[in-house]
Amino acid sequence: MVDAPNISIRVDGCKHRGPSMYGARVPSDVQVREMRPEDLGQVRAVYAEGVAGRGATFETEVPEESVLAARWLPDHRWVAERDGQVLGWAAVSPVSTRACYAGVGESTVYVTSAAQGSGVGRALLEHLVDAADTGGLWTLQASVFPENLASLHLHHAVGFRTVGVRARIARLDGRWRDTVLLERRRDAGLDGHEETAPTTSG
Repeated sequence: MVDAPNISIRVDGCKHRGPSMYGARVPSDVQVREMRPEDLGQVRAVYAEGVAGRGATFETEVPEESVLAARWLPDHRWVAERDGQVLGWAAVSPVSTRACYAGVGESTVYVTSAAQGSGVGRALLEHLVDAADTGGLWTLQASVFPENLASLHLHHAVGFRTVGVRARIARLDGRWRDTVLLERRRDAGLDGHEETAPTTSG
């Protein structure tokens, strides 16, 4: 990992207290809610846009709905919808099966191209962070291509910090790509007091 001298767009002092203190300017007719099984077709379609754009993921093929659903923690998956149409989604995946990492997750957020710039992505990420804070997760991680400045701004705006750049971490279409590693720690319990880990098996 190397330093990230050009990645300095961070927002310090973001404290998370209760439901959505950030105040995203999401359109009034857009609802953020839990993802349901019947949403998976539209969720997959939104992800397909991200895969095709080559600016958000190393995947080059779109997984089946069941494969996508199996990746995410059941209580940490959300969609933004308008009149039954999914405009974007956000979810948390576990980073490890080991019990000591039970409170660490990798966050993901995707918004359809038609809704980008409307506040949908921020509303989703705020909702995800709120749920993570109250749902026993103490660290959220995210990996973003350094060229994806909109995503970097979004994550910094809700309290993620840049840990560093993982240079030439993997190939996409035969070309080495870097990723920026981002992290957000839950503020409660990080002042020397004991935290209670979520109950897990294994």
